[in-house]
Amino acid sequence: MKIRSYLPMFSLLFGALVWGTIWYPYRLMAHAGVSGIYSSLYVFLLTLAIALPYFFITKKQISIWTKDFWFLASIAGYTNISYVLAVIDGEVVRVMLLFYLSPIWTIFLAHFILNEDTKKRHYIAALISLIGAFIMLWQPGYIVHLESKSDWLAITSGLGFAITNVMTRKHQYMTINQKALAIWLGVVVVAILCITFDRNTMPSLNFFTPIDALIMMCIALCLFFSTLLVQFGVTQIKAVEASSFFLFEIVVAAISAYLLVGESVSLREWVGGLMIIIGVVLAAQN
Repeated sequence: MKIRSYLPMFSLLFGALVWGTIWYPYRLMAHAGVSGIYSSLYVFLLTLAIALPYFFITKKQISIWTKDFWFLASIAGYTNISYVLAVIDGEVVRVMLLFYLSPIWTIFLAHFILNEDTKKRHYIAALISLIGAFIMLWQPGYIVHLESKSDWLAITSGLGFAITNVMTRKHQYMTINQKALAIWLGVVVVAILCITFDRNTMPSLNFFTPIDALIMMCIALCLFFSTLLVQFGVTQIKAVEASSFFLFEIVVAAISAYLLVGESVSLREWVGGLMIIIGVVLAAQN
C-alpha cells in the first residue's frame, strides 16, 4: 500500500531524470547536422511507432477527435520542441532554471482553471521566484536582459509546460494513454508545421548510421515510458505540488552538463536560480 502511494512521486522523478539528461543526445544530433526540429520529428515518430503495438496489445481504443485532445497536443508539441531548441543552443542549467519558472505560472493557472486553493504563501513564492528570474536576467543598462533566443524559448517552454500539466489534471475524463498520445502527436504535428517554414535543408542520410539510429531509439524509448509515467503522476498529484518534483531535473542537468560538456554557471545565475527553487518549494508545501 505504501509503495503504491509513492508511485506518482517516483513517476515524476523518472520524468525529471529523463529530461535532465536528454539534452545531450539531442545536442549530439545537432552537431551531426540534424536540427532540433528534425530530431524531434524523427524521435517522436519512433515513439509513436513504439506506442502503436503497446496500444494494440493492451487493446486500448483512443479517441483523438476532440477539441481538448488537440489543444493539449498543440501546447505540448510547442513545449517539447522549444525545450529541445533551447537546450541545444543555450547553457543547459540556465535554460533549466528559466524553464522552471513554470510552477509560478502553474499557481495562477491552477487557481483560475482548476479552482485549486491559492494561499498567501503561493503569491510570496511567486514573488521570490520572479525576483530570482530578474537577478538571473539583469544586465547593466537592462532591467531584464534576455540575451539569446534560447532564453525566450526556455521561458515560453516553461509556460507551455505549466499549461500542459494543468490541462492534464483538468481533463480527468481523458485516459493517461490519450494524454500521452496527444503529446506525441503534438510534437510531430508542430515539427511538421515548423519544417514547412524552415529554410534549412533536410539532414543528409549520412547521419543515420547504426549508432545514430540506436541513439534515437533509446531517446524514443525513454520518452515513451517517461510520458506515460509523468501523465500518471500529474493526474494523481496537485498541479503545483507536482511541479516541485521536477526540480530534480535541474540537479541532474547541472551534473550532466558539467561532466559531459564542462558547462559552468555564474554566481548571479546560481543566486537567481536558488531563489526560483525556494519559490517552487514554498509553493508546493501543504
